[in-house]
Amino acid sequence: MLVAARDEAERIGGTVRALRAAFPDAALIVADDGSADATAALAEEAGATVLRLPRRGKGQALSVAEGAAPPGRLLLCDADVRGGLRPLVEAHADVAVARFRRRQGGGLGLAKGAARRLIALRAGFLTAEPLSGQRALSARARAACFPLAPGFGCETRMTIDAVRAGLRVVEVDVDLEHRATGRDAEGFAHRARQLHDALLAVGPLAVNHRGLRLPLLGWSLALRRDPAVAAVVAVGLADDLWSGPERGLRGHIRAGAPTTGLLKLAAIPLIGLGATRRLSGALVVALAANLLNQLDTKPGRALKAYLAAAPAAGAPVGAAVILLSYDLREMAMLGDGGSNALGALLALKSVERLGPRGRWLALALLASLNVIGERTSLGALIERTPGLRRLDALGRPA
Repeated sequence: MLVAARDEAERIGGTVRALRAAFPDAALIVADDGSADATAALAEEAGATVLRLPRRGKGQALSVAEGAAPPGRLLLCDADVRGGLRPLVEAHADVAVARFRRRQGGGLGLAKGAARRLIALRAGFLTAEPLSGQRALSARARAACFPLAPGFGCETRMTIDAVRAGLRVVEVDVDLEHRATGRDAEGFAHRARQLHDALLAVGPLAVNHRGLRLPLLGWSLALRRDPAVAAVVAVGLADDLWSGPERGLRGHIRAGAPTTGLLKLAAIPLIGLGATRRLSGALVVALAANLLNQLDTKPGRALKAYLAAAPAAGAPVGAAVILLSYDLREMAMLGDGGSNALGALLALKSVERLGPRGRWLALALLASLNVIGERTSLGALIERTPGLRRLDALGRPA
């Protein structure tokens, strides 16, 4: 059993004791998502195993807890729920979702309605309770759905993943109650976060260095009115979605078959050539795109490099500043689509400013950095250099 909790000191003890009484032989893990109150201590006192986690979000907390849980079926439960969950466990389904018999509180139905439509659009499945956190998962469903999408988008994407994997998803009427959110500022803020997270959750996702599954937001750079940048985003996103285990230029060349990395190797210089009408410009675009991609191995690293270089190149910073807040907090990732596009954008703006000699000097510098990155690791070099290491870690969760 997994329970995600944040600042639930008033109710977590009762929730854990009720689950312990109903399922005495089951392992019970509470994922404490950075609570500022006594949630963790009270959950342990009531008989749960507690994982004390930095504050990242519901989906991330449950994903970490799932990795610590024994194999087999899972029961997910919110920290503020009261009532028996046995009907979910006894349902003959891969995913059994609790449908509350009695409605409590709630807003105008915008977040729930949007989640319902998103599930129907992505999976062709009609659901009454798309945001219900009370769910029983079979071992097959567990493998198909974890790691979960981040934040409050985890339930929406869980249903989509299960249905698209060909698993049976049912909703079960259960006599439950929970702390209701009302039509006040706090309630509307909570539902706005649910809507925001659900929208991100249904888009492309990827697993980061911690094993967390995050939205790929690099596609947003394609919204610029720049066909070359949009084309680089598309090529990079193809690599995000369909790449194999190959890493680095040598890995793609040695694969013995066409890869999405080789597609990038051919397509990005051609895009640069079309945009700049110069061989030097094409090479600068290709090498800058690859360099930013090499740096995108830790949250915020590629974006910080972009923001440091943008003033000299005359490149825009607005979108990068917005993306940095998501990337640093591990709520989203650039992916190859984003990092390649940022590098290409820097290069394209630089080529506009530089004369022939400047372009070839930039080309030599970029080539040198790419060779270093291929032979060793730019990330490892940054982490071995004290000043760069501090700057690199600034704003990143521990």
